[in-house]
Amino acid sequence: METLANRPHHFMEAFSPIPPKWVESATHALTFSCPRCGEAASVATAVWINRRAPVYTHNHKRKWQEFYQCECGTAWWAWSSDRPPNPWQVNEPQEETPPSLDPLTGLGDSWGSFEP
Repeated sequence: METLANRPHHFMEAFSPIPPKWVESATHALTFSCPRCGEAASVATAVWINRRAPVYTHNHKRKWQEFYQCECGTAWWAWSSDRPPNPWQVNEPQEETPPSLDPLTGLGDSWGSFEP
């Protein structure tokens, strides 16, 4: 099966500032796969990432539209934040609020705990 991994010339198109023509017909995929045949993004024949217009989420993180041309001929896009986790990626530990701090204000409780 031919995938992006063994077709390196398509990687250059992914970061081009000018979108390829095929993105004009792309539909928004609600799952991170081709809406027509269900194939994963990893088997796409072409990719383009719209880095010209990032969207900022409620927690100030950026997300982009990622466009994929599936091997079935369907063009689709999904938000970068919706991409499934990579099993080989080392995740940064989540920042936790110490129990002595108020989760809303981030301030310490100078009165002590209200719990019995």
